[in-house]
Amino acid sequence: MSTFLLEIVTPERLIYSEQADSLVVRGLEGELGILPGHVPFVTPLQIAPVTIKANGKEQKIAVAGGFVEVRKEKVVILAESAELANEIDVDRARAAKERAETRLSSNRDQFDHRRAELALQKAMNRLKVSGQ
Repeated sequence: MSTFLLEIVTPERLIYSEQADSLVVRGLEGELGILPGHVPFVTPLQIAPVTIKANGKEQKIAVAGGFVEVRKEKVVILAESAELANEIDVDRARAAKERAETRLSSNRDQFDHRRAELALQKAMNRLKVSGQ
């Protein structure tokens, strides 16, 4: 079975750089499955887990926005932030989720409401990837 090089990069560091069998990401139009030889494209990503299949194993990475670029033999995810499941601080993610829910329940202006929605999405994404 053929593979492709997958790189996940944030402004701070290279998160992942290995050969992959397949990849599932969530773009603005929904979930996208990427296999070797996929047609090249670039699309923005939503806050959602990225699922990587490589060597018969599945791995999830919490990605908070960014872009995916699919090339002939390489896929690059340029993420605003990304965390491997074992790097996620579950207590911190739970606390962030609770803070965001509290902010959403209070009557704030539209800007604060949108920031709280994004914070809640990020926290829930981190908890999902960590298995909590």
